[in-house]
Amino acid sequence: MKAVNHRWRKIFCVALIGALLALCSSAEAQQQKKIPRIGYLGVGSLNTNTYRTDAFRQGLRQLGYVEGKDLVIEDRNAEGKLDRLNELAAELVRLKVDVIVTRGPSSTRAAKAATTTIPIVMAQDPDPVGNGFVASLAHPGGNITGLSSLAPEISGKQLELLKEIIPKLSRVAVIWTSTVPGQTLQLREIGLAAGPLSVQLQSLDVLGPKDIETAFRAASEQRAEAFVILGRGFLGQRTRILEYVVKSRLPAIHSEPQYVEAGGLMSYGVNVTDLDRRAATYVDKILKGAKAGDLPVEQPKKFELIVNLKAAKQIGLTIPPNVLARADRVIR
Repeated sequence: MKAVNHRWRKIFCVALIGALLALCSSAEAQQQKKIPRIGYLGVGSLNTNTYRTDAFRQGLRQLGYVEGKDLVIEDRNAEGKLDRLNELAAELVRLKVDVIVTRGPSSTRAAKAATTTIPIVMAQDPDPVGNGFVASLAHPGGNITGLSSLAPEISGKQLELLKEIIPKLSRVAVIWTSTVPGQTLQLREIGLAAGPLSVQLQSLDVLGPKDIETAFRAASEQRAEAFVILGRGFLGQRTRILEYVVKSRLPAIHSEPQYVEAGGLMSYGVNVTDLDRRAATYVDKILKGAKAGDLPVEQPKKFELIVNLKAAKQIGLTIPPNVLARADRVIR
């Protein structure tokens, strides 16, 4: 009888040890559960792009992700130094991030050069096909997808807005860069809008910082009455461009709200923070198993008009009430 009891005690102890080992293994597995890492790559500094980073994080929260618990964001910013992007992209690859989110074409190009396997999500790109990032918007292929900011019809709308606030407007200088994908389409659209509005355009192709002063001098010589500044960021010369515009004391419309916030008159363009927010949906789909190349590139859905009444007053311009009524934001 004692032998039987001893045998059962031995079996019980073995079973108990096995159960405890299984529980320990399960707990250890849970502790070692892999938390996805998201690389977030941009040209500018973190401080100047806070609004975009916040929008992306907001998008993740809306999808139920808790940063630090459900995923980790590895933020890398080149602080305005384009030559650092390749190094930062390579660093994200070494960290074995699960997805790389890029804030613009230069970042996407660096990420593309760094990896052909890690999925890349473009938060915004003016011409993903023209830039060679995707085969087509509907079928990207490869490891890159995301959002396009391409909306060339905006430039025609910008000219219409200028004409609306200055009914007698007849000569407009267009500052653009022919080497930037998407801007040729924008110039064509503004050309189509100019005829019906009885506006003559002066095309000023700025290929680099050295061309800025020459372009504005040419606009003055041709007696331009207003400016349309095409594109975003403008070769990193946003502050300098705005200085020349303000010095001219002529009305100008831009594509980015940052110009207006810094003292410019008016902007109309793609709501980029909406694109950053929507980039989170791509990350979500990829983390759940979707392939980047199978996810169609989406185009802009939201646009915004911002007017600076202080800037208007400085040049003696009155903004019509119907334009102000349509503005998403008015700086007073």
